[in-house]
Amino acid sequence: MTTFAGKTQQDEQVPAPEVGPAEVGPAAGRPAAGRPGPLGRLGGWTATHFRTVAVGWLILVAVLGACAPQVTSVLSGAGWQANGSESVTVRELAREHFGGNASSALQVVITADRPVTDPSVQTVIEQATGILHNDRRISEVIPPQPGVSISQDGHTAILLGGAGAGTDDMVRAAEAVKDPLRALSGNGVTVRATGSSTMWSDFNAANLSAMIRAEVLSWPVTLAVMVIAFGSLVAAGLPLLLTMAGLVAAVGSLVLITHLASISIWAMDFALMFALALGIDYALFLVIRFRAGLARTGDRHRAVVETMDTAGKAVLLSGITVLVSLSAVTLVPSPAMRTMAVGIMLSVVFVLAATLTLLPAVLGTLGPRVNGLALPWVRTDQQRSPRFTAWGERLLRQPLRWGALGLAILVALAIPVAGLRTAMPSITVVPAQDSSREGYEIVQKAFGAGAPGMLQIITPTAQADATIDRLHRTDGIAAVRPAVPARDGSGLELIQAMPSMDPSNPALSRTVDALRATLPDHALVGGAAVENRDLKDVLDARAPLVIGVILALGFLLLLVALAAPLVAALGTLTSLLATGAAFGVATLVFQDGHGTSVLGFTSQGFLDGWGPVFFFAMIFAIAMDYTVFLLSAAKEHFERTGDARRAVVGALGSSGRVIFAAAAVMVAVFFTFALAKPLPPKEMGIVLGTAVLLDAFLVRLVLLPVLLRLTGSAAWWSPAWLRRILPDIRFSHD
Repeated sequence: MTTFAGKTQQDEQVPAPEVGPAEVGPAAGRPAAGRPGPLGRLGGWTATHFRTVAVGWLILVAVLGACAPQVTSVLSGAGWQANGSESVTVRELAREHFGGNASSALQVVITADRPVTDPSVQTVIEQATGILHNDRRISEVIPPQPGVSISQDGHTAILLGGAGAGTDDMVRAAEAVKDPLRALSGNGVTVRATGSSTMWSDFNAANLSAMIRAEVLSWPVTLAVMVIAFGSLVAAGLPLLLTMAGLVAAVGSLVLITHLASISIWAMDFALMFALALGIDYALFLVIRFRAGLARTGDRHRAVVETMDTAGKAVLLSGITVLVSLSAVTLVPSPAMRTMAVGIMLSVVFVLAATLTLLPAVLGTLGPRVNGLALPWVRTDQQRSPRFTAWGERLLRQPLRWGALGLAILVALAIPVAGLRTAMPSITVVPAQDSSREGYEIVQKAFGAGAPGMLQIITPTAQADATIDRLHRTDGIAAVRPAVPARDGSGLELIQAMPSMDPSNPALSRTVDALRATLPDHALVGGAAVENRDLKDVLDARAPLVIGVILALGFLLLLVALAAPLVAALGTLTSLLATGAAFGVATLVFQDGHGTSVLGFTSQGFLDGWGPVFFFAMIFAIAMDYTVFLLSAAKEHFERTGDARRAVVGALGSSGRVIFAAAAVMVAVFFTFALAKPLPPKEMGIVLGTAVLLDAFLVRLVLLPVLLRLTGSAAWWSPAWLRRILPDIRFSHD
């Protein structure tokens, strides 16, 4: 297949399915021709009011765009926590009652080739103290203490900048002080900021940079695919119009929302990616339909109305499905997870709005000029692709052969999911030259393997001795520091304990479990490593609920749109199968380490803990996107002909090219992220790219059409009571 829209002599020899009578079977009772629905009327209005629509969007983009440049400075760098968990409670109590000596405090590690008591080293410590004092977000500076924060060899000391603000502000504080602190290094002295807040600062900066680079790298590939898919330079530029308008509006909205609540900077990262991918998908679907209508009628206004009445409905349903899938992520009580979902949802809302208002206005204005600068071999008047029509007929002749092959591949790829392990990322996801990682390694070398992940235990004074005794007798605890009483007379004491293992070691979870089971009743266990552990537990616990809600809502949306229970079930279950296969590939690559040398990373031995919930929502949203395109086209043909076999071939002929081209763009975008050095963007790119590849080419273009062929007219049956309560949504327009 050399082009998405081309036509060869061989293509011309493929007979298209006959179109049956206009009022056969389920088509009976359809509104009369010339009476467009709400979306058709909207499209007709925008096509004749281009100036009004364009000015409205220019004002919206200008107002929200004025806020957009602030996005990287106002978005949150923290939020990776389980709200309401014991560890978060410990962090807040430590910040309130113990001078900010919480997990979010800034740690400054000073190491020298001479004892830290040397006057020259003391001068550096005083300078570092001054830098910390000058930041209003740091409550107080706790100097190095012998036996506690000075190493046994006397060459390394830790200066603590107490958390005088929330976690988001402490990440910003780390961003502000880490470079001035690094500048104090020299003459045999090394100074590095480290700790949880500095780690999140470095982690976010590295990933933001990597994702922006990936976006830039993806543009040439994306443009090339779009030119081939759309067949003309003018048409290929339309998705860019949608994407830029929707993205600027979404980013500006994120800035405004920060006045009400903290929004993770990751929300912007994912909004960038989804705005591009969905903008292209939606524009491709509408432009191809518009071209066919224009060639058939010669009337640009009527072509816009027909396009919005048919393809517009599918786009709207697809957008709603994406929003519903992502909204389920908000069931996880993690600010970062929730706001990432909000960021993507905002980008979908604005891209969807642009698709349903700005795009039809532009199409109505351009008319035949939408085909300007067309590639010489491209047929711009075709809605039905001869190649995909021929493919549909082949599937109908041998459904079991092709269906069994597609199913076998997907099941084989999904099998490794049974052994999937998850954990929160270790320090290795931070670039080796960054301050937090260098400081982490210095602390670990000077104080012990578990020193970067100190446990914090807050207990009533009356239980302090018993708590210390139990800590000494717990496996996995290497050292226990003396209890520190609260200065405000609250009757609480803070005890810090050093684990005997690295904070990312799974054995730490067993130690935490043992402590929570055996410490006195009112003793609370926290610390940065424990916060990660509690978040993973919440993610694992909520995953079945989130997945169940996504599947249920996806099924209900398809049921409402298609009024066919079996088709809705097939669409949902095949999306689940594609998702399982993508996670199977993720297990093989990121957990088992297959292909790591080619992809340029070292396996952690697990998939990041936030992956199953968040990736599932994203993959399912994308899978349902293609499902809606295919099934809406199938329903349209079934409404016209009443023939289930012709509906399958017609759906592939009219939507197969769209699915193929849209998937090619998405795969190009997502796999570009696999080139990133940081692991999270690499995970995202490979998992999502694989998911799109499998879903579009094996599920939507093979397995689902085969299932529609095997189930025949029964797939579109629905009981009378269900038809009475569901809205009558039709996708055909005669």
